[in-house]
Amino acid sequence: MEIITADFFQRALAGGLLIGLTAPLIGIFLVLRRLSMIGDTLAHVTIAGVALGFLTGVYPIGMGIIFAVLASFAIEKLRKAYKGYAELSIAVIMAGGVALASLFFTLGMGYNNDVVGYLFGSIYTLDMTDLYVVGAVTILVAATVFIFFKELFLLSFEEDAAAVSGLPVKLLNMVITVMTALVISTAIKIVGALLVSALLTIPAACSLIIARSFKQSVVFSVIIAEIAVVAGLVIAGVWNLAPGATIVLLLIAMLILTLVGKRGFTT
Repeated sequence: MEIITADFFQRALAGGLLIGLTAPLIGIFLVLRRLSMIGDTLAHVTIAGVALGFLTGVYPIGMGIIFAVLASFAIEKLRKAYKGYAELSIAVIMAGGVALASLFFTLGMGYNNDVVGYLFGSIYTLDMTDLYVVGAVTILVAATVFIFFKELFLLSFEEDAAAVSGLPVKLLNMVITVMTALVISTAIKIVGALLVSALLTIPAACSLIIARSFKQSVVFSVIIAEIAVVAGLVIAGVWNLAPGATIVLLLIAMLILTLVGKRGFTT
């Protein structure tokens, strides 16, 4: 149990708690808007940015953030161009992200092991710079959701009604997508690009089953994510397991228990 008091574990716990707040806050809106796969897309684009960061000597997460934000603008542009096929924009950007990541991998064979940590998560390697970046994104995302909560609520359930009521729908769509890009790009070092979408969607999936209102679903999704992060880090630290994978498997277990419990109450 000595690992729990170690400095690197404390940094990992702090980073995990911050992402455990922001990921479900954004994830609940993505799930309601049927854009769950956008997390995987932006994660792949972020990996391309991280790879370029290693290649050029620039702060990897910073480069990942730039790539993810640019990709979020591209997704919104494509969604407007293909209104009846919104998922097409996600597929196109994902393909571009994978292609760029592969290209940068081949150009910098020497740093591939470093990039692998971003694919599967390397939360124990978080430093203070990483925590400052994650903290800044957490403040920005939490403040945005708090300020525009009613507008985002209406947009998520009925975009046409939001437009008719005079809300700046285009701007709000862009805000959600950019916030998602920021959360994804800062979370990949914590849970990994291949697993980060689970932290966006599974807490929301659990909360939508048990919540009786939208506000409850937001609160429950954050609580579920934080429980999984803390428990996952402790279990992974004590038994020397992969932290990101442990967190995600705990989330899946919580979803299964929620489904079973809900069915038990309704039968």
